[in-house]
Amino acid sequence: MSQLIAIVGRPNVGKSTLFNRLTQTRTAITNDEAGTTRDRQYGKVEWVGKEFSIVDTGGWVIGSEDVFESEINKQVQVAIEQADEILFVVDATNGVTDLDDQVAEILRRSSKPVILVANKVDAGESLYNIAEFYSLGLGDPYGVSAVSGYGTGDLLDEVVAKMPEKDNDESDILDDIPKICIVGRPNAGKSSLVNSFMEQERHIVTDIAGTTRDSIYTRYNKFGFDFYLVDTAGIRKKNKVNEDIEYYSVIRSIRAIEASDVCLLMIDATRGIEAQDVSIFSLIQRNKKGFVVVVNKWDLVEDKSKEAIKHYEEAIRARFAPFIDFPIIFASALTKQRIFKVLETALDVCKNRQRIIPTSQLNTVMLEVISAYPPPANKGKFVRIKYVTMLKGSPIPTFIFFCNLPQWVKEPYRRYLENKIRENWDFHGTPINIFMREK
Repeated sequence: MSQLIAIVGRPNVGKSTLFNRLTQTRTAITNDEAGTTRDRQYGKVEWVGKEFSIVDTGGWVIGSEDVFESEINKQVQVAIEQADEILFVVDATNGVTDLDDQVAEILRRSSKPVILVANKVDAGESLYNIAEFYSLGLGDPYGVSAVSGYGTGDLLDEVVAKMPEKDNDESDILDDIPKICIVGRPNAGKSSLVNSFMEQERHIVTDIAGTTRDSIYTRYNKFGFDFYLVDTAGIRKKNKVNEDIEYYSVIRSIRAIEASDVCLLMIDATRGIEAQDVSIFSLIQRNKKGFVVVVNKWDLVEDKSKEAIKHYEEAIRARFAPFIDFPIIFASALTKQRIFKVLETALDVCKNRQRIIPTSQLNTVMLEVISAYPPPANKGKFVRIKYVTMLKGSPIPTFIFFCNLPQWVKEPYRRYLENKIRENWDFHGTPINIFMREK
């Protein structure tokens, strides 16, 4: 499982700007007004060959200033409990404040590695002002500027250096056994599906969205199958995640996705596909996991004709494009309709992730495909792909194409190669990587 880093600190110290800088995105909204961040952003960071997850815990002002202090402490405590490492961000231009002291006191009592980040070091004088943050008792402050990027390289070096060694927690047990994660909006029927699989009321099921607060690993070894089933807390729309316990659930769900091999995305057939389903799909895609869509509560839908099913499938694939090579199953956890098909399909996707194509067979097919439609010329230069092989030992199918000018092979042609690979071999439900290397 990848490491999880949480960014904490009082409002308007630049947490979201730092998040955008480290993830090289503009996902988090930034503004000079305190409390601009109302949601919890999640992203991936890669540095010196190591990849880790990062969560921006901004937007803690909810309601009025009367609850500001308690809310900030709740969020910090949740981040401390679940994160492997904490980035405590302070404002170098304002110095130490009472709120900084309160957060620092909680962090000092924790056993998690903490890195003190003095942000807004944009001028020469502010670099000398960070010495006062030694009073927080959290070690050397790292002077950075999230806006310009100053100091962020050294900060990432320290983040990687402080990463704890992996321990044998619940997500790492028996790595050779497939792990299937069930995700989706609250009240989509995730726990009901687990109960149907296990033929017992293993998990609490109610009509209240968010009943499941934790991610639960369940060993399934019936009918010749042997894998771990992971039921996660419902991932709500971000602006509805107000309780600290729900924020805890979201982090656990994210970590369960990262630790799984295949994700079953539950969609409520009575509500249709919504923006939150697309967000969860993006999270699965970002983590390169196998993918199966389960349209649950199909027994409650009046129109079950072939035309209705086809229309539903087209709508789902259109929302998840350009990745459309995944299975869709219409099921009912309550009546157990097609739930066995869900298991079979998930395990088929697991096998597809492990599929290895012999190099000779790969070159015979793909070089002919490339010859029929070679990469477009760029500035009078022609790209010649001479050899292709499949990388063994990779967590997902990875293909290496060797050519003379790899930098000129653009994304549209990479998608063409991926489509041809999928046409000739079964990688249904799993993402694949395509890399160009110079030969």
